Order: sequence, then C-alpha cells, then structure tokens
Amino acid sequence: MKTTLKTSAVLLTLSLALSTGAASAAPVVTSLNTGKTPQAAGISTIAAAKTFTIELNGSALTEQGFQPSAANEPLVPLRAVAEALGFSLTWNQSSKTAEVTKGNIFTTVKSGENRYTVNKMSTTLGAAPQTLENKLFVPASFVSEVLHQTVSVEGQKIVIASAIEHMTENGVITAINTDAKFPSIQIKGTGTSGLVLNLSEDTVLLKADGTKLTVADLQIGMTIEAEHALFSTRSLPPQTPAYQITVLDSVQPEGLLGTEGIVESINTSQDGSLLIRINGTGLTETSQSEIVLRLPADAAIVNESGEPAKADAIVQGTKVIGFYGPMLTKSLPAIGTAWKIVVLPAQQQ
Repeated sequence: MKTTLKTSAVLLTLSLALSTGAASAAPVVTSLNTGKTPQAAGISTIAAAKTFTIELNGSALTEQGFQPSAANEPLVPLRAVAEALGFSLTWNQSSKTAEVTKGNIFTTVKSGENRYTVNKMSTTLGAAPQTLENKLFVPASFVSEVLHQTVSVEGQKIVIASAIEHMTENGVITAINTDAKFPSIQIKGTGTSGLVLNLSEDTVLLKADGTKLTVADLQIGMTIEAEHALFSTRSLPPQTPAYQITVLDSVQPEGLLGTEGIVESINTSQDGSLLIRINGTGLTETSQSEIVLRLPADAAIVNESGEPAKADAIVQGTKVIGFYGPMLTKSLPAIGTAWKIVVLPAQQQ
C-alpha cells in the first residue's frame, strides 16, 4: 500500500529499501515506558521542539508528536498511536526492542536504530526511533510504511486514518514453504514471478465447503482464493500476509508433482487423448524436468489465476505448468496423466 505523507505542504518521498530479514507476519503493538534516561539527539524535552497534535480516525490523541530541528519529518509516540490503531505492543527486555503486532503485521522497534521489519523483510525510514521523556517515538512514515495506515501532516497536525486491510485474489499454488516458523505459499508464477503469501497461526485455511485445513493439506496445483493484505514488499516476488486461504478445487489428489516449461510437441495417443511433452524445470524434488503428459477429458486447463482456459491455448512453444500424479512410467521421458495444466501469460513466456 502506498501512502502520501505531507509535511507543511512538502511531499516526503519515502523509499522502501528491502533486504532479507527474519520476522513473522502476525499482529502486535504497545507503548514503552522503559525507565531509561531520555535520548533525543540534544533535545531534552518535547516542549523544546516543534510540536504536533495528532488526530486519529477523527479523534484527538492526548499525546503529541514533535519534530527535531534536524529531522525531515515529525515523530509520533509509538504506544499511543499503535494501541489506538488496535495493535499490541510488548517490550522485549533481552533485545531492548518494542514488538508491535496486529493480525499478520509484525515489526520490532529499537531506540536509535533506523531499521524496521515489514512482513519478514527490513526497511529504513527517514529517521531512527527516539526515546524522549520515557516514551519511544517513531517517524510518522512508520505509521504508513510499516503499520500500513494512512498518514498526512497538515500544518502542525498529524492526521492518521485506519486503512482498508484486505483484498481477495485467486491463483494456482506453485510452491509451498512448510517452515515451522515462516510458512508460505507462492501463487500465479514461479521464481521471481507471482506472489508469495506468508502464513501465520492466524491464517485461516479452508476447503470451499468450510472444512478446516492445515498447511500440510496444501499441495502445488491447487487453485485457491486468498484474502491478503493490500500491502506487499517490493521484493521479487512480492510478499504479503495472508488472512484466509480457501481451496477451490472440489477434488484434491494426493502427491501432486509439477513441471514448468515449454510445450515441445503435441501428439495424439491411441485412445484419442492429447499427449504434450513439456521440457523445463520440476517444481519439487521428485518432479520431472521433462515429462510427457496425457490430457484426459477431465483435466483442468486454466490460466495462472485458476480461471478456465481453452484447450487450443496449448500449442507448441507455449509455456505451461503441468500438474500430475505420482504414478509415472519408467520411460525417458516419463509419461504421466495431467490433473491440471496452467497456461502462463505472454509476459512469462
């Protein structure tokens, strides 16, 4: 989610410089009273700096923000703002950090350290957090870039509004990461294409009929409906927290394999079904890099979003992902039966 942050009518361009980090996608927020000596780059009290009133969802907060003379944006009290937005905040004494969570949003804040976690990735902002008068303050851009709320600065008033958090998107699963701490699935592409959905203990996994599932029940090749956050990282592929995953396939075979590649040839078998030869890359350790797939009449042919596609979309030279069962011939290349064929868009050809 991109948010505009205005300071005295001057547009602040906030860059999101992402690198690999370690954090889970879960919700949390709290304010800090650490009992430490105030630290504020030469400012001993908030009154000594330019102050800002804070309006959140139409109501004024009792606490104020401030802007040091050398800063390019105001700072806001972390606990007061985070808790008013429904986040939870806890103090980690061992790491001397504040841990802020809400749903699938998780970040850590450390006074004096310009490094924040955004959906398992790290970013820097226009200023480092500061401890002043026993309270931890963060730059206003933290509310937009990390907490993903709407922020603007109007004169000496900071206006914060809760943002719409969810959107729905369909896609075919191409990869599953079952890491116990940071599970995720990838849809709508492989490698740097598509979208990675980060799962947490709060993510709801269901069949279309409402039956509950676990991460272990998910398989590559499944078409899902994902309810996820509006925001995502700027990595390739982008990553975003998932709130609910619903498997749309009425039948889910076990042990599916997958191969992404170019259709090298199309032939007709003795029973009249099509045989397509795919040469490319296996999506799992036991998947084939080259495979001949028989397309039975009930094989699903879809696009990357899981929407039906026409059989004549599969021609020689087309890039596809073939999903098939584990029963294969011992020939070279092996021959199997397709369960689902995903025809990839032209930009992935």
